[in-house]
Amino acid sequence: MRTEKEKMLGGDAYNASDPELVAERERTRTLCQQFNALAPCALAAERQALLSILFRAETDVFVTAPFFCDYGYNVALGTNVYFNFNCIVLDVAPVSIGSNTILGPAVQIYAASHPMNGEARRKGLECAKPVAIGDDVWIGGGAIICPGVTIGAGSVIGAGSVVTRDVPPNMFAAGSPCRVIRRI
Repeated sequence: MRTEKEKMLGGDAYNASDPELVAERERTRTLCQQFNALAPCALAAERQALLSILFRAETDVFVTAPFFCDYGYNVALGTNVYFNFNCIVLDVAPVSIGSNTILGPAVQIYAASHPMNGEARRKGLECAKPVAIGDDVWIGGGAIICPGVTIGAGSVIGAGSVVTRDVPPNMFAAGSPCRVIRRI
């Protein structure tokens, strides 16, 4: 029988109250809290060390605190990625962010979702779909990226957009719901 974590990582409905998953989220919240508590003048090496533990990878990433995520290990980052203030990544499924990508303040990336069926929600089941963001993408402040979305390389997402569908490469897209406005 598969564990709840295996179900989560496999994209199937899972119980987020599973003790293993709760412990992993608590570990990640502790790491985020430690990172967010660093003084603005903290050494870059100290910041990078915590980020390397959080994301379980050596990467060239700059994160402006506060920052929050669920697990960290489901976030794959290219080089030279920038998260501005108050970004949130609900990484219950893989979230990949390409190189040279900028995320404005308060950007929220949701791989997590809940069943549409009320009975399944009452049982505490959750589900997830991967999110993929290509290289050289700029996501404007306050944008929300919904589960299962892919944003193509070179695209720009307007501030405050709610991205519910894929955005092809090299497009400017904006709105709620987000739609392609023009080719870049």
